[in-house]
Amino acid sequence: MTADAGPRRMTDPARRLAAIMFTDMVGYSSLAQADEGAALAVLERHNRLLRPLFARSGGREIKTVGDAFLVEFDSTLNAVQCALEIQRALADYNGSAPDDWRIRVRIGIHVGDVVESNGDVLGDAVNIASRIEGVAEPGGICISQQVFDQVQNKVAASIVRLPPVALKNIRVPIAVYRVGPPGDAPSRPATTAPSAGRQLAVLPLANISPDPNDGYFADGLTEELISVLSHVRGLSVIARTSVTPYKNSPKPISQVGSELGVDTVLEGSVRKSGNRLRITLQLIDVATQGHVWANSYNREVDDVFAVQTDIAERTAEALRLELGGPEAASTRRQPTANPAAYDAYLRGLVAARELKDGGLDESVRCFEQATSLDPTFAEAYAAWANVYVVASGDYLPMRTVMPRARELAGRALEIDADSSDAHAALGNIALQFDRNWGLAEAEFRRAISLNPSNVTAHRFYGLLLTAQGRFDEAMATFRRAIQLDPGGHLESTLAWIELESGQVDRAVADLKQARGEQRDPVGYHNQLGLFYLRAGRREDARREAETPLDGADDDGRFDRALLWALLGRPEAARQVAEEVERGAAKSYTSDGHLAMIYGALGDRARALDLLEKDDREGDRFLWLYYPGVFFDSIRDDPRFIALLRRYGIPESEIARRIKTA
Repeated sequence: MTADAGPRRMTDPARRLAAIMFTDMVGYSSLAQADEGAALAVLERHNRLLRPLFARSGGREIKTVGDAFLVEFDSTLNAVQCALEIQRALADYNGSAPDDWRIRVRIGIHVGDVVESNGDVLGDAVNIASRIEGVAEPGGICISQQVFDQVQNKVAASIVRLPPVALKNIRVPIAVYRVGPPGDAPSRPATTAPSAGRQLAVLPLANISPDPNDGYFADGLTEELISVLSHVRGLSVIARTSVTPYKNSPKPISQVGSELGVDTVLEGSVRKSGNRLRITLQLIDVATQGHVWANSYNREVDDVFAVQTDIAERTAEALRLELGGPEAASTRRQPTANPAAYDAYLRGLVAARELKDGGLDESVRCFEQATSLDPTFAEAYAAWANVYVVASGDYLPMRTVMPRARELAGRALEIDADSSDAHAALGNIALQFDRNWGLAEAEFRRAISLNPSNVTAHRFYGLLLTAQGRFDEAMATFRRAIQLDPGGHLESTLAWIELESGQVDRAVADLKQARGEQRDPVGYHNQLGLFYLRAGRREDARREAETPLDGADDDGRFDRALLWALLGRPEAARQVAEEVERGAAKSYTSDGHLAMIYGALGDRARALDLLEKDDREGDRFLWLYYPGVFFDSIRDDPRFIALLRRYGIPESEIARRIKTA
């Protein structure tokens, strides 16, 4: 690259190397939904502020897409300095602007090959810049590795390396850097953000025991190692759901690192014979394929906790330069001294992975046995509580299991006040059952502070923020959950949050891009159909409703019936409703879910009666489903509005939904 940190022009005038900046205004779609006139005025002010700064830095405006700019620069350094100038100018402007007129933008910059076509530019540089922009915080700037290589030590701002990011339509995760505000600190060799640390994946331990029925022990121990290492400060550990597929489909470490966005992998095997264990483990650096350390343990089953502690300490020690020193190791307490209780607990963890087909009953039986054998086993109580929380409303009536879940989580916290899983369970109970959203937020934040890798806490905290209309925070929280659980199929939920924020077209596009991540093709088509209805694209929704139902479960058939009711073919929806009403449904269906059917059918009175019954004694899911198009028929009904107020839905959200219905 040239000395001035700029791309070189190529021989072909249509193809060249360029620095591409993509900007996007935060909250514009929501403002447009609420007050189109005000939104247009703010957009005009935004354009007047930014365009002179592009020109001053040598940027060429390629196009605008609503509230977004695509700008090309010959100099990478100029592009970054322009981004810093934009954020400084907006900070100055916002300091004296009324709240409704404040402007925040996200900026992404990448340098790469582009092709000019009919006045537009195309290529990976454009795609990556637009994706990096989504990683930036409101008012923030993110740059790619290629940009960092050219501007390090040349800009008056801090540059911090973030964890590798998996970007949609980009084959492998890429390095992304956050650029601090002007004057924040001189640029220096990039360091890892303290909240991010090293990224570790614990691959499923191989079971090489003589008895194949002991496979549960290897699976359970894998899950426990993930939990133990998640408590090591400075270490982000990929969730179990993302590593499980590698159990039966092993891949090269380099491929695992690319797919999961990690720089370190822990793998190994377990041999269990009676009460004797042999555990072999190795920690591998993804970039070099070298072994950071390896060890074998020959222990009794009741010594497995010492093994876990040793592994956590060795991992922290091996990565001490990144984690800030050997003191980064966790001080997590030994969960139980009873080997039989621990064995039952591991069986319960494995059963809880799939609550259908007897998994729910088996997990409860195992956790009950574990806590009976050791009444001080906090982790078993917390796991039991979370099984009930997950099952409530989908497999069991919420009113019958949430009180029990509260008791179990409370018992866990009496034993161990720092149980992240117990705090997450209480957060879910406060959110879904008690409608105490202040307490729910406090519990979720506490759970995340105790274990920053707690995906469940991130997920439900993001849903709480969505229900409150705090969409920017919700999307940032879900992006973090996706980083922790890249194989957890959370992208469709992020697209749903975009939909609820008013970014309808972007939500549809992102849901389509997430299609390859969907485990449930029927669920994908149903969800896309509902997205299309929100966008007013009825024919596209009808096309999705006509896709085959092959292999669909009860949820898939329910949602398809709902979709057809909204499209003017109510027969299937009426059949579902009648089956539920006469007790002939194959699976549990709450009054709130049944109200969706009647809302879609236009039976306002029946829908409202069911929602009020659900509010008094049922599963209380309205906080999550209230924006759905199936409730448009009752959106402005005083009874519906009264219910939303009892749930604590902000008045601004109630008004916005009525206006856009």
